[in-house]
Amino acid sequence: MSRLIGRVGLAGLVAALAVTSGCSLQKRENRLLFGGHYFPIKAKAVDKKVSLANFTVTVDKASQSPDDAREAGRHGGTVYCIGNYGTSEIEWSLGPDSDPAQLRIVDDKLTLSGTCQRP
Repeated sequence: MSRLIGRVGLAGLVAALAVTSGCSLQKRENRLLFGGHYFPIKAKAVDKKVSLANFTVTVDKASQSPDDAREAGRHGGTVYCIGNYGTSEIEWSLGPDSDPAQLRIVDDKLTLSGTCQRP
């Protein structure tokens, strides 16, 4: 009986470790390597109820390299639009090609915004 409890306990431990490692892998998928720096990114709709086309991309740790953070944001926007509209065409309202003086890094986060274009 104690061997059965030991096996069940071991199986539970292995399952917990698998779930935990799966969570950490998901977190790593949300970061991009540009210019030797990892940038956690998050792209989301401005208002899902209105449209998925208008979105923002937040790039964390932007002060590591503002230029590379802009490229990470471009990539995040492209992935978002492809996933939601099947196209990489974006009309940026404040994007990676905007004048650097217009871009703001607040709390070490760069936020870009754009609209996915329909194919």
